[in-house]
Parts: sequence; structure tokens; C-alpha cells
Amino acid sequence: MRKLALSDEILLSVEKPARYIGGEINMIAKDPSEVAIRFCMCFPDVYEIGMSHLGIQILYDMLNLRKDIYCERVYSPWVDLDKIMREQGIPLFALESQQPVKNFDFLGITLQYEMCYTNILQVLDLSGIPLRSENRTLEDPFVIGGGPCAYNPEPIADFFDLFYIGEGETVYFELMDAYKEWKSLGADRISFLKMAAQIPGIYVPQFYKAEYYEDGTLAAFKKTVAETPERVQKQVERDMSDTFYPAKPLVPYIKVTQDRVVLEIQRGCIRGCRFCQAGMLYRPIRPRDLEFLKKRAEQMLHSTGHDEITLSSLSSSDYKELPELVYWLIDEFQGKGVNIALPSLRIDAFALDVMSKVQDVRKSSLTFAPEAGSQRMRDVINKGLTEESILKGAHDAFTGGWNRVKLYFMMGLPGEEWEDIEAIAVLSDQIAREYYTLPKEERNGKVNIVTSTSIFVPKPFTPFQWSPMISKEEAEEKRYFLLDKVKSQRNAKSIKYNCHDADVSELEGIFARGDRKLCDVILQAYRSGCIYDAWSEHFSYSKWEQAFSDHNVDMDFYLKRERREDELFPWDFIDIGVTKQFLFAEYQRAKEGQTTPNCRAECAGCGAMKFQCGVCVEGKEA
Repeated sequence: MRKLALSDEILLSVEKPARYIGGEINMIAKDPSEVAIRFCMCFPDVYEIGMSHLGIQILYDMLNLRKDIYCERVYSPWVDLDKIMREQGIPLFALESQQPVKNFDFLGITLQYEMCYTNILQVLDLSGIPLRSENRTLEDPFVIGGGPCAYNPEPIADFFDLFYIGEGETVYFELMDAYKEWKSLGADRISFLKMAAQIPGIYVPQFYKAEYYEDGTLAAFKKTVAETPERVQKQVERDMSDTFYPAKPLVPYIKVTQDRVVLEIQRGCIRGCRFCQAGMLYRPIRPRDLEFLKKRAEQMLHSTGHDEITLSSLSSSDYKELPELVYWLIDEFQGKGVNIALPSLRIDAFALDVMSKVQDVRKSSLTFAPEAGSQRMRDVINKGLTEESILKGAHDAFTGGWNRVKLYFMMGLPGEEWEDIEAIAVLSDQIAREYYTLPKEERNGKVNIVTSTSIFVPKPFTPFQWSPMISKEEAEEKRYFLLDKVKSQRNAKSIKYNCHDADVSELEGIFARGDRKLCDVILQAYRSGCIYDAWSEHFSYSKWEQAFSDHNVDMDFYLKRERREDELFPWDFIDIGVTKQFLFAEYQRAKEGQTTPNCRAECAGCGAMKFQCGVCVEGKEA
């Protein structure tokens, strides 16, 4: 029987002790002494967030398929336990074995969101692992980062030994085999990093050096050892139906953010929205086989006991066999109370028949993302939605029995005018009006529109990576302007308006396009007490301001300036397939309000065809 790392006294004194005891349904148990490699997978946020992440579930299952590897998990301790662990000198531990993270061979940290960067340092600190990679010895794990934020790893480069650029199913086993070979040689730490750097998709930051112009922009980014590549190639899983996917995902004992089975129906997106980093990073689109999905859905629902399944992708409506999959799920689980959640749907492609059948199981709200209120701005961002299709989709949804709709928009998009912001309120009201075009006997009570806006953050590897970002003062002004416009609409009582915190968005914008000069800033902010920056109750903007000031780092340099066409970006050493030339051409088309067809309609020559899979191959054959 496992001995818990925390005493009963401590567990009873903290919020939600189930966060720290492990033992969840479908947890994998191995004898740590009987494996060659111990890998601790970390999500640097609270347990409820981390347990909802599909990527960790996939890698956890994949790594544990090998008898010589034991993959365990760790999440950021909440602030109450963090305090106790520091006061009592308790080292951070993995959930499965309850043993210290410092004893592992690898600590793999998923990088999903820039505002978790100080939590990375929290995890390292509580584990007793030196915060900077240069100070680690053979007694310390190798710290590896992966996920969307790894596509610009430079703001946190000093804290990682290596980064995995791309999708985890491809070369992780090759990396593990290299580690076993290195271990047998008894060589030094640098020797393993040189071996790892020769594996496609692996980036070792200490083997590269940044040089700067006087104006602070990047002059050169050079490798310093012969074993490293000039550019790191993104790794892509080509066949999504002949790969790793858990049949028995972990089931927590407490409610988590995504408390349901998650079925990834495809990876990538055909749409080419110019603000969307994921849409560019995960090109080309690769659908999973229908029979594969049916089998996994059945296995996961059976092994977890969940009563809800989410069909996950960047744009679910673009999965060609979506109706067949939904009909099968309804028929197969009819009468068993299983709800089917369909996020990431495009209003123009959502079939009324499918909606009605899902509605029969259990009512829930529908979420749509027009992203911009005016047609002009939707063309600028290449959203590919007309007002007519939005209103028709809403009408179809209301006809299908829904009366609650969540709408997502962005403020601060490049080229935005005041009338574009007002259009968000107007469109919200128009959607509410569509509901009242139904005969009274067909309505399901009053309509409920929840309109949410986030502050647009330019991200690497998007056409808007050259664009300036609005200041938090401008964001606040636009927020209050929109609130007034919402209040002036005819159906104002049916519209609830929510807005994302501008202070947090500002920092997110700095980290998203930052460089290595931010490592010292992040370290100081952490040492001054910053953790859980994504949580408003723990976020301290003043501590961040002080850290930037103390290191003479100008926040506006990263936020407010438009980049030159030929500027060298900190992430340009990474090859994601999509070319910089294509992205800049799309930036110019955005300025002119020109749209670009989706990948199935016409190939725009983005560069992703080099991977020879997905829609690019379909288009080539056509």
C-alpha cells in the first residue's frame, strides 16, 4: 500500500485534499524500482485544471505502455498547501508513488498558457530543483517543456533543459531510448543534451545564443555547438487513427473543469483565422477515422462511468463525418443518459437535425464564436462568417429548442474602429431578436445571451505576430463603451456582458512575443510572491511592474510597436511548416480586408504541405 506524502493532519487542513492523494480510477501503478526511466508529467496549475488536459492524458497513457517507463503526475499545489510545504520543508511529490519529484529522471511540464510561468518556478522550487538549468547536476531531473507556449520558449528558456516542439506522439520514445543509452555510458549532463538536440523536434536552449541591435530587436540567433540544428522542425503525427489515445482515461474523485470523456475527433483546422495560433501550429488538419472514434468512445464511457462526452477539435463542424458520429452516439447510448457536448461549432455549418437529436438527451447552452461584431472585422480576421449565416444559425438553434447562447468576441483586433465594437452589442441583440421571431408556443421561456469579450493578444506564428497590441487603458475604455452599447439595446435585459481582465492580457501579450530578457523578470516576480497569475484573486500587477522596472525592460517594446517585415523574431528558429512569407502576406491581406479561402476550398500555399498528410494531401490528389 502506498504511503501518502502528506499526514492526515495536513490533508485535513487544506482545501480539497483529494488533489494530493492520487489513487484515481484508472491510475496506473508500477513499482518505481523496476523501471529504467521515471517520468513525472506536470501541469503547472491547480489539480482541477490540470486533470482536464487531454494532452497529459494521452502522454500518460502512451509512456506507461512501455514497461521500462513509469509516468506519474504532479500539479501545482494550491496556495494553502504551498505555504505549509515551504514552512515544513516538504518536497513536492508525484501523485502515483507519492515520492519526491526530484528523484525522477524527467520532469515534463506542459506549457498551455503564458500566465502559468511563475507556477513553473513554484514546481521547480518546491521540488528542490535549481530554477536555472545551468545550475543543475546529475542529481536533478531533466526538465522538458512542451505544448503551445513551447513554440516561443525564449521567455522561460533559462528554466528548461530542453523543449519538445510538436506533437508528443512522435519522438518521445526516441528521446527516452537516447536517455537509456546515455545512462549506460555514465556520461555528464551536457552529453545527454547534445544527444537529445540531434533528435528532430528537440530544442536545447543553452546551445543557442541571442544577439541584439541597440534598439532591442534581435540581430541574430546562433547555435553554439555543432550537434544542434539551425532550425528545429515541428513534429507532426500523420495518422491520427493509428496512434496513441487512452481507452481508460483517469477519473478524479472531485469535480474538475472538464468532468467528462474527451474524444478528439481531429487535429488541426482548415479555416485560417488570422488571430488563431492553434490553427497555424497544428496544420494540416488530420481527422480521425470514424470507426476508431466509435471504438474509443465506447471504451472510455465504459471505463470511466462518465455521463457526458465532448467531441473535441478546433472546428468540430469541419469534421466530415460529424453527423454520423453524433447519430451513432445517440443510438448507442439512448436511454443511458449520456450527454453529447459539441464545442467549437461554426454557426453556418451546424445541422438542425443534429442539434435536435442532441437536445433530446439533455438541454445545455450552445457556444458560438463570431469573434468580431462587424462584417468588416470578420473579413480582417478571416473568420469566414457572414451576418446572414450567423443569424440563420442562431435561428436554427432556437428552433431546435435552445434558449441560452454564449457568444465569444475579441476587442482590440488590428484595425478595429469604435463602430466595430458597437457592432458586438448590435449583433448580440439581433441574435436575441431571432429568438422572438418564433411563435410564442415554440419558445422555451426567455432567451439568455451571454456575450463575452477577451482582449486580443497577438501570438507567434500568426499573421498578426507583426501587429501592435492595445494598452490596458485602451482596453478598459473599449470595455465601458461596449457595456454602454449593450445597455442601450432593445433586449438588453436578456444580454449579460463579461470581459477578460486587461492587466492579465497585457502580461500575456508580453510573454507571448517575448525573448530571453524576460527570464530575469519572471524570476524576480516569482521571488516577490507571484504565483497563480491566471487567477485574479492572486494576481499582483504591481509586483510585475516592479520586476520589469528593476530589470530595465520596457513593457511597451513588446506590446505597442508594429514589427518590421524583416524583423527577426525570437521564435524564428522553429519551423512549423507554415512559412513566415505566407503569414506576412496574410497580414497584408488583413489590412486590406481581403479574405483567404479555407484549405478544403483552395490551397493558399501556406507551406504545411511539406508534412504530406491531411487536407494538404487531399488537395494535392484532387
